[in-house]
Amino acid sequence: MRKCFAFVLISTGVFFLQAQQGQSSSNSIADSLVRAQQINGYQRILNNLSAIPQGVTLGGYAEVLYNQPTNLNGELDVERLVMLFGYKFDDRVQFVTEIEFEHVSEVYVEQAFVNYSFINGVNIRAGLMLVPMGIISEFHEPTTFNGVERPSMDRVIVPTTWREIGIGVTGRLDGLGLRYQAYLFNGFLSHDGVEGQLSGATGLSGGRQKGAKSVVDQFNLSAKLDYYGIPNLRLGLSAYAGRTQAVDGQNAIPGSDIGLAMLGLDARFKRKKISARAQFVQANLSDTDAYNRLTGSDLGSALGGYYIETAYNFLPLINRQRLDAFVRYESYDTHKKVGASIARNPAFEREEWTLGLSYHMSIGTIFKIDYQSKRTGITDSQFGQFNVGVGVWF
Repeated sequence: MRKCFAFVLISTGVFFLQAQQGQSSSNSIADSLVRAQQINGYQRILNNLSAIPQGVTLGGYAEVLYNQPTNLNGELDVERLVMLFGYKFDDRVQFVTEIEFEHVSEVYVEQAFVNYSFINGVNIRAGLMLVPMGIISEFHEPTTFNGVERPSMDRVIVPTTWREIGIGVTGRLDGLGLRYQAYLFNGFLSHDGVEGQLSGATGLSGGRQKGAKSVVDQFNLSAKLDYYGIPNLRLGLSAYAGRTQAVDGQNAIPGSDIGLAMLGLDARFKRKKISARAQFVQANLSDTDAYNRLTGSDLGSALGGYYIETAYNFLPLINRQRLDAFVRYESYDTHKKVGASIARNPAFEREEWTLGLSYHMSIGTIFKIDYQSKRTGITDSQFGQFNVGVGVWF
């Protein structure tokens, strides 16, 4: 499998290098922002709405993937097909929504919020929104990241895509090079009245309520600062604090909820042909011993991880196309710390290397191919996975 992957990787690279020489580039501001990975789907919808007096705009993205583990059958999947819609009522009020079809048969509302431009640099938002933690939770369109699959730690530690219902303020202070966000959200659901929703294997992801009849008995705080005052560099600081929630009746039982404090640091760099990114997330949980005794779960008292990634574009900068060869290293652990009620499970300490190519056929289309080497803290647990994907974003 590794030899096959290497052959396909080299052959694909040579083909694209020969076939795409001499293509002209687009100089529009919007395309430059997308190429620099500085805007995401809902920001593009809001940008489009700002250019019209009133009415509707739309966008979307999609991913079709092939995953072939070395120790299991392969899988072909329409991972997601997403449609974004925006409506401008007037110069101050806009509405943005995102409808997602996953694996052909599952339908979700991923975003649905009203944006009110209160004063210059200050917007008030309310509805179902993305929780701004790290990079991928907000920037998850397929052309904005390398790799067929999103970074694994973003799916387990953060967890992406993380969205909840709330209200908050957001805006830009261009003189300081800052973008800020601050929201009050409902928290994770830790107990549905039948069983606990959080575990050592999946971390917090099972507790996402996703705007579906969300339970709330107190609101949690989420905030992020992005600094873009240095050319070619973007730095992010994210924070989240509060408690999980349990359904009526269950919430009166000690151990049904836990406290949560999460911190994230991220960086993105892009200059000419070189790009890089890094991310660190740490979550500290309280009252996990009581929660584990009540639910029989094995939730850790701390979970966290990091990844670093670098990429190089092999095509001339004047080309509209881009061929990025990249390598990413991830290390994350959902049992970074455990309480007295459980023993640490080495299977939850995970490490991954991803090596691959991202071919941007045009602004908004991408073909990806990569190989992943994965292992856990258990001896002789290493295995590999070969991935191919095609994605669009418009």
